Amino acid sequence: MDGPRLHPESIAAQALGWIDEATRAVIPPVHVSSTYLRDPDNRYRSGRAYARADNPAFDQAEAVISALEGGHEAMLYASGMAAATACFLALRPGDHVLAPRVMYWSLRDWLGAFAREWGLEVEFVDMAEPAALRAALRPGRTRLVWVETPANPLWSITDIAEAAAAAHGAGALLAVDSTVATPVLTRPLALGADLVMHAATKYLNGHSDLVAGVLVAREPSAYWQRLRALRVQGGATLGSFESWLLVRGLRTLPLRVRAASASAARIAAHFAAHPRVRELLYPGLPGFAGHAVAARQMQGGFGGMLSLCVRGGEAAAVATAAGVRLWKRATSLGGTESLIEHRASVEGPGTPAPADLLRLSVGLEHADDLIADLEEALAAAQN
Repeated sequence: MDGPRLHPESIAAQALGWIDEATRAVIPPVHVSSTYLRDPDNRYRSGRAYARADNPAFDQAEAVISALEGGHEAMLYASGMAAATACFLALRPGDHVLAPRVMYWSLRDWLGAFAREWGLEVEFVDMAEPAALRAALRPGRTRLVWVETPANPLWSITDIAEAAAAAHGAGALLAVDSTVATPVLTRPLALGADLVMHAATKYLNGHSDLVAGVLVAREPSAYWQRLRALRVQGGATLGSFESWLLVRGLRTLPLRVRAASASAARIAAHFAAHPRVRELLYPGLPGFAGHAVAARQMQGGFGGMLSLCVRGGEAAAVATAAGVRLWKRATSLGGTESLIEHRASVEGPGTPAPADLLRLSVGLEHADDLIADLEEALAAAQN
């Protein structure tokens, strides 16, 4: 859409205002064709040849996400893991990469096993400490710095602008997993990042009914073209119906993120000094270690994710999760329903999650109902 830059609410609500030219429908059709007609002279003037590379179902979702992030271009993937691992597979064996010690566990596990076996030199760093990042960089050798902020499940905060300056000073690219912040609260590309990744399964879709991932580039580059070739040749592409569902979810993204953030802030404030809670982890709390940085780079809220450490240790934490009625005991985050999970038992040996930690994904229920349910479960678990 031409004209002045629109607010995120307008970009999302109208999905950039695309209209199906064939029918004038305001909602696009689902394109399910796997192949496209070749011209009589053997050329593809339509720009479409085969759905693995040229599926029109991708176009609107990619354009909307790129516009929300302020990027050059976006690419959809079959999952968040497919998008994230592509960033490392597009490098060369022997390249040095830095990743956070606290991060999405599945990707951390993949980096520590497969990526190292494949030939990447992977080093885990405390990204919340700029000095630690700078000390770990190897100018001319480090190719990619991977940041997740807020970082799952401790919600530690990395200063994106600082990380970008450090990475670029060493000749490396900076990629940011911004799944939890979403472009509603943080736009990493504007802070200097080269690449943004989202597990679109989570907030971008927001309805717990598809698995998807996306990458967004700040500008064209040889690395971006390598990523594009890798997606086409590796086949880690999203389905047509899932792409359509993602556009559906994106239309309410700003409303959902802000509502979840407001409820999470209320829940965090309520339980921050609770006698049955040992520690409350939420970037919106003034006493949280990364609060000042989060306040600077997260605009309009601190997200819908928080963790609480239950007094009484692992047994009390597990019992609390078992005792809830409204919160759902399930993996994932960013949906309309609120989820609770004991992360240490999910992640297993090596997890940075304390044994007494419960991860909370705040959905769209009334905050008072969520608070009351958790109060009752905490009381029953510790009596």
